[in-house]
Amino acid sequence: SKGRGGAKIRELEESSGASIKVHKGQYEGKVVLFGSSAAQEKAKKLIDELLADDGYWLNNGTELLSSSPESYWSTEQRQAARAVVSLPPIDWSSIRENKTKYETLKWKDLPPLKKMFYTEAESVSILTAEEVCDWRKENNNIIVDDLKEEGEKRHIPNPCSTFLQAFQLYPEIMENIERVGFTKPTPIQSQAWPVVLSGEDLIAIAQTGTGKTLAYLLPGFIHMDGQPVSRDQRAGPGMLVLTPTRELALQIEAECSKYRYKGYQSICIYGGGDRKGQINLVRSGVDIVIATPGRLNDLQMNELINLSSITYLVLDEADRMLDMGFEPQIMKILLDIRPDRQTVMTSATWPTGVRRLAKSYLKNPMIAYVGTLDLAVCGNDGNMFSCIYFIYLPDKVLIFVGRKMVADDLSSDLCLQGVSVQSLHGDREQCDREQALQDFKDSRVRILVATDLASRGLDVHDITHVFNYDFPRNIEEYVHRVGRTGRGFDDTLLSRFDFNSGVDSIKIAILKYCDFTVTIVTIFFFIQT
Repeated sequence: SKGRGGAKIRELEESSGASIKVHKGQYEGKVVLFGSSAAQEKAKKLIDELLADDGYWLNNGTELLSSSPESYWSTEQRQAARAVVSLPPIDWSSIRENKTKYETLKWKDLPPLKKMFYTEAESVSILTAEEVCDWRKENNNIIVDDLKEEGEKRHIPNPCSTFLQAFQLYPEIMENIERVGFTKPTPIQSQAWPVVLSGEDLIAIAQTGTGKTLAYLLPGFIHMDGQPVSRDQRAGPGMLVLTPTRELALQIEAECSKYRYKGYQSICIYGGGDRKGQINLVRSGVDIVIATPGRLNDLQMNELINLSSITYLVLDEADRMLDMGFEPQIMKILLDIRPDRQTVMTSATWPTGVRRLAKSYLKNPMIAYVGTLDLAVCGNDGNMFSCIYFIYLPDKVLIFVGRKMVADDLSSDLCLQGVSVQSLHGDREQCDREQALQDFKDSRVRILVATDLASRGLDVHDITHVFNYDFPRNIEEYVHRVGRTGRGFDDTLLSRFDFNSGVDSIKIAILKYCDFTVTIVTIFFFIQT
């Protein structure tokens, strides 16, 4: 009924001369009409007009039913709706065949692609197998393997111990290396450059701070410059670097700008930045795109960037991208990149998810493991704080904490003690985060308190100490944190963690994930209370 106290029903009764009774059920409402046929017909008409907009109707002249669809279906309609529909089996073979046909049609007009740009120096080619093995053992025990699943294993290129051995045919690369002051390649660079310049896909497993960025960046420059299709004839960028965080993306873009090879233009695309400005830069024409998967996927889905011209792809810090849940975006992005591209994947760890990603998107890759750890552990908050105060003035300290609130609290405590400090975490505005990082780089502050946001790709060359104020949630993240001193001079690391997990289990876990010889120096501080 409508209206309080059934006023609407009384009004209908007075207008029609019929008596109206309403019975409310759990799923349907029933209206029974009493009186002469004329009175019932008039009441029915008035009710129809009243309830036309509410989806109710009268059945058999006396019952008002709800708007459930089945209540006004015919018997045949109800039987048809309740009948079990037998669907034909899915023909997966046909689906796979159609997928192959679609991809063939999609990529049939691809321009030619060149991948081989390496000529082995004589001083490298004359190395014996024993000499190569000894060199790899002496350089952090590098392990190199061919992951080709079918056929005979390929020859793994010998490592280059000097820049000239790798880039003897590329004087502009050599000029840039000399200009920035590098004297010797890192172990991962020595082994990666011959593999990548030979046109092979590569998986580089090494802790953060071992020079993986240049390991893929310099061959990428050469790859783009050597393509049969010139820059002005390409439909879009030639190189794509996918990376998990905006901070790492900005670091990689800075490296691109530092080397200025052949005037190639790079752009950094990440969430939280000026989306319209990024779109305008893409439309103006760029050669190298460094992007986080989320923002790039946004531009891709809105058809604001053309990825079909990409011939050199880098999945940087692949394990972290998977940890952050970017796999769906990565899969969508790779759908629009030509399948015969060259791909380089870097990671600090080699978990199951990264292996699955590599198997899906790299073709017969080679893999190189390299790294080292020198660890010291501090087990008490008070002593951790004391250690910070004993650091000498020229030292530069990076403190990792587990929560944003702890980062703010610790930096505030240090500020109250007159210590110059900055904090870096996800709740700060992007401009504040960039300023904090720049202050740390320029030594305006010598202590940076950060969450794991800064554990990847933090390019500060003179970090002397890394404190793990809180032990990370997983060992992989620990490897990334301690890798920050790989760019500095002091391998002393101090850490606090939950001793319930056991020191031995921490050692074993680190050994398990790193898969190389590890020197662990454990220092414990306890205060009796």
